Order: sequence, then structure tokens, then C-alpha cells
Amino acid sequence: MKNNKVVLAYSGGLDTSYCLKYLVKEKKLEVYSAIVNTGGFSEDELNQLEEKAYTLGATQHICLQETEAYYEKIIKYLIYGNVLKNNTYPLSVSAERVYQAISLVKYAKQIKAGSIAHGSTGAGNDQVRFDLIFQLIAPGIKILTPTRDLQLSRENEILYLKKNGFEINLKTSEYSINKGLWGTSVGGKETLTSHQSLPENAYPSQVIETKPKQIKIEFRNGQLYGLNRKKMTPIACIQSLEAIAKEYAIGRDIHVGDTIIGIKGRVGFEAAAASIIIKAHHHLEKHTLSKWQLHYKEQIASWYGMFIHESQYLDPVMRNLEAFLEDSQKYVSGIVNIELHPYRFNILGIKSQHDLMNPEFGSYGEMNRDWSSDDVKGFTKILANPIRIFNKVNKISC
Repeated sequence: MKNNKVVLAYSGGLDTSYCLKYLVKEKKLEVYSAIVNTGGFSEDELNQLEEKAYTLGATQHICLQETEAYYEKIIKYLIYGNVLKNNTYPLSVSAERVYQAISLVKYAKQIKAGSIAHGSTGAGNDQVRFDLIFQLIAPGIKILTPTRDLQLSRENEILYLKKNGFEINLKTSEYSINKGLWGTSVGGKETLTSHQSLPENAYPSQVIETKPKQIKIEFRNGQLYGLNRKKMTPIACIQSLEAIAKEYAIGRDIHVGDTIIGIKGRVGFEAAAASIIIKAHHHLEKHTLSKWQLHYKEQIASWYGMFIHESQYLDPVMRNLEAFLEDSQKYVSGIVNIELHPYRFNILGIKSQHDLMNPEFGSYGEMNRDWSSDDVKGFTKILANPIRIFNKVNKISC
């Protein structure tokens, strides 16, 4: 017998709403819509999305909770590595796609679905991320991608849904919003250009607070441990910080980068908590790690972020990189003081028992306590030796 069950990666947005209605009406499939929550939805939002899914014709709808796994398996290492793609983007969406895809496959196998669908277009990264994970861990399940295969525009999708009795709010459909624990991406007509910026109202969060506010973030062995002297789980710390900092509209920017499929792309984002946490953690590391740890970590973290972006999470090299990042956090403990302002924040300083900027040994530019002037003269002479020898052998004069 033909297996008519299809699991649809459902977010409630325009693309996946179209896919749900299309698969039910045109393909006569039993659609099991599944939203994978990686920390971006409230209970009210999840309830509204469930109602919407059934209105569009879903046979069954489920919310798959993956916030804990997402933090433990990916976000934790993005913090350890201070990962910002192209020194800008905290991988808010690309990182979560991995665990969304894995969770969807597990569910598809559980209900013995014959196919699995997603609403990605043919021009972005997510199509590769979903397809690659599906192919690797569920090669026997067919992949359906109506939006990509039919090459539909957003206007086509809106007209189709309207024709089938489902009204779409044109204002909300103007921008593509993807919200998760590590930030929110914002795509629209402006991000399709090279010169336009997103308007203020395109971002989900607006400036509410204008008075500066000081906060304290505590880390233990690189992991989030508390906020404002209150002990919290890492996830609770991220969520609480996001609630505070988004009222200042902190963490907005536009990321420009190379897509997996080889074209340039732009996307807006707001990631208040991620932006602050990464900078705070990095600042603490500057005080607690050695010079060469910091230098080498930058390279490891850059590769780790690139592999996440390029959908290479399941490559075994990722476990090797994670082992290095984890080991580097042994002494990254302390409190970072931060001041929030509208659209920006300042790192004020840190306090840590592992602070290597210890006055016992000396104060930069002021005095030393652990070496003499003769020690420095001898050290400098030896340090110059390789360059001096090279220049002499090759008869180079400066």
C-alpha cells in the first residue's frame, strides 16, 4: 500500500502554510505538521500555530521540544568559541536547523512516514541543511519541497492560500521572521538588495528602555551560570537576558556572506542575548586564557562556525573541535559587568580568581615586580636573533 504520511517541517510562516495546504489538497497526503521549538516560541504562540495547522488541513500537529539539546550540542560551543560569522552574525538560524532536522527525522521514523517535507526555497541555505541531514540519517524517506520545486514567489503563495479560503496578513507576510533561542533572522525586500537597510518596524523588538542599565553575567568554566547575581540554568540565563536587552533593541545588524550554494546573500537579525553573551565571554577569556590559547582558539572557532553554517555538523571533525573548545574553558570563570544603552552595550570590566592581569607580577606601562631591566635587555637580544641572522645572511639592511 502507498504510504500517504508526510511529516512537514512547519513554522507557521507563509512558505510552510502554503506547503501544508498544497500537500493536503493537491497531493492528497496525510500531513503530520511538526514545529521544532528551539526556544523561540511562547506557549500562546505554539497554541496559535497548532490551531492554524489544523485549519490548513493537518491530520496531526505536534510540537517537538529541542531547546535543551540545541543548547547542549551546539550553542554551548558557539559561546566557547565566541563564534560570529564574518565577525557579525551569531549563527542564530543556521545553527538551529541541525537539531530541527534531526528531530523531524526521529518523528518521521516514529510514525513511519513515507516522506518528509520542508518549505525552503531554491535560493537559500536551509534547503541544503534540511536535505543533507535527511539524506544522511533517513536515506529511505522521500523529501518533498513544493516551494522549491514549483519556484513560487511569496505573491503566488498568498494568492493560492486566499483562493483556498485562508487569508494571510499581508503586513506580516512582508518579512520572513525566524525566531529561536539564539536570535531572530529578518528577511525582506530590502535584504535582496545591496544598498537598502531594513526599516525600524521590520525588527520584532523596538526600543522601550532608554535609561542605561548595568547587568552582571556570571560564567563557570565557560558556561553561563547566572545573571545579576542570581544563579540560573544557561537557557534561563539566555532567555532572561534577551527579555531585558531586547527592550534596548540591542543586537541588530545585517549579515552579508557567502551561501552554501555559492551566491552572496544578506539577512537582517536581532540577537540581543547572543551578542552580549559572546562579547562578555570573549572579554573574560582575554583575562583568563594564555596568549597562545586565545590565538589558536580563534582559528578553531572560525572553522567550527564555518562548518555549522555549511551544514557539516555530522562530520567527525566537529567532535574534535568541540573537544578542544571544551578543554579551553577550564579557567574561564568570573563575572562580567555590562552597561546597556539603546542599540548598544559596553563591557565595563570583569572579576575573576583566574584573572592573569595580576598586579603581583606587574602593571602594564607602569612597573614590574618579577624581572629586572637586565633581564629585559637579554630577552630582547635573544628574541631578535632569528631576524638578525636572516638579515645578515641575506645582506638585508633595514
